[in-house]
Amino acid sequence: MDTLASKIIEEVGATDVHFVGNTLCVSLSDGREISVAIDRVEWLDWLAKATPEQRAKWSLEPGGFAIYWEELDDGIEVRHLLRMQPIA
Repeated sequence: MDTLASKIIEEVGATDVHFVGNTLCVSLSDGREISVAIDRVEWLDWLAKATPEQRAKWSLEPGGFAIYWEELDDGIEVRHLLRMQPIA
């Protein structure tokens, strides 16, 4: 079943990334910004343990579907971040 929410998740990409302390902030192509407290999400422990210098070395995959940290050899797909957020 194809829902509007899943279609939006598939079409939205990241355009920018920054951190405020242990909060990951991601700007999205539709104008929204989402934030995640990385030290409170178990599957982001690798990013919570990274240094500020390592966190700053991110890149976007084509279309902004994912954020990747080459030095950490890991990344996050935007759709996973969006599924954590309540949809209003």
